[in-house]
Amino acid sequence: MNNRPNQYKKELAFLDTYDFSNCLVCGVCANGCPTTGAPAQQGWDARKVMRLLANGLVDEVVASDFPWLCTGCGRCTATCPGGIDITAIMGHLKSLRPREDVPGSLHKGMVNNLETGNNLGISKTDYLEGMAELGEELAEELPGFFVPVDKHGADILFFPNSKEVYGDFEDQYWWWKIFYAARENWTVPSENWEAVDWALFTGNETANTELARRKITFMQQHDIKSLIMPDCGGGSYGFRKGMTKLVAEDPANAVDFMYLYDYLMDRIKSGRLTLDPSVHAGKTFTFHDSCKHGRELERNFGTGYFDEPRWIVQQCVDDFVELTPNREKNYCCGAGGGMWPMPFEEQSAWHARYKYEQIKNSGADVVVVGCSNCRDQIMKRIPKFFDGYQFEVKYLWQLVAEALVIEPWPEHMAQLAQKSATAQWEELGIHLD
Repeated sequence: MNNRPNQYKKELAFLDTYDFSNCLVCGVCANGCPTTGAPAQQGWDARKVMRLLANGLVDEVVASDFPWLCTGCGRCTATCPGGIDITAIMGHLKSLRPREDVPGSLHKGMVNNLETGNNLGISKTDYLEGMAELGEELAEELPGFFVPVDKHGADILFFPNSKEVYGDFEDQYWWWKIFYAARENWTVPSENWEAVDWALFTGNETANTELARRKITFMQQHDIKSLIMPDCGGGSYGFRKGMTKLVAEDPANAVDFMYLYDYLMDRIKSGRLTLDPSVHAGKTFTFHDSCKHGRELERNFGTGYFDEPRWIVQQCVDDFVELTPNREKNYCCGAGGGMWPMPFEEQSAWHARYKYEQIKNSGADVVVVGCSNCRDQIMKRIPKFFDGYQFEVKYLWQLVAEALVIEPWPEHMAQLAQKSATAQWEELGIHLD
């Protein structure tokens, strides 16, 4: 691959780190990829991409839509006998597409995030007013509750998801109820609060690093002990990727973090969260393994989350069954890698055909997920394209929140919290009727 035009010279240096002669043309990657055979993509598969790259035909691959249909699930890489990291290559190929030709809203959302601190360009005032208003509503049920913003010395930093801030408002209640029940010392940022990393989905390494830098800087400036990795698989994976590069540059960039599974397990085992599984009686539950929380996290960073979420689910329910296959061999739901907001709904649904069959064959009434993209795909897109089997979808933290036995805060504690809330919103310039 040494004789090529100069237009991609710097970017294509990444591809030169791979020996494509290791490709055995065996087709294992194509056979294991649920995207193979997708509508309007006949003739394209991972094996064809590897052969085109081996012959220097990079432009042909970049001009195609196939790399954008890759969800980054890692099934191809996990089975490649030549040891080629096809997943990373697909991600890098996205970076070679001119930014004005990035499909759908991904590039615009990433630019929004860099310029405004979130993918949807929600203003700081709208964001803070929403947090204040929703917090007041939840306080009617949980005396003393409010959303702490920019709290110095907090134990836990939490990042909201812009789609929840924008529209799925009450989905934020699940985590808030958990923090209230655990009497957590937590906070959210007033700026740069987006949980989702669309820079990862568009192959923008520079932006990915910048988004990670902002999270690290906020933690250090506010003396925060630890952060919960964003629940979006791409968000947590993106931050982990960006942070790893920053720590390699300067060890002082290292900050403490925990995945949501570690956090929930710790609070349940320590007794800070009490659960009553009887609230979920009469239904059968299963768990969908997110690729970026499981297989890809394990492959790239050494530890994936498989047993932990299952343990949490089983503290909340009495009837649990497995999908087949599961854990590191699980099928992607079809909306990873930014596929949910991209204009490839039919292809994404094609990818999801295996997931639908898994759910149907399990006999589960409820599918529990640990990623917001997985939730949207399984809850909204799969039923749109596949009918005949009905099921619910719940976030793992929703399952926990629904099973919580919550002790209201003592009156003096609730009053003190209310004073803190009033002072905080006045300082931030938020005035509620």
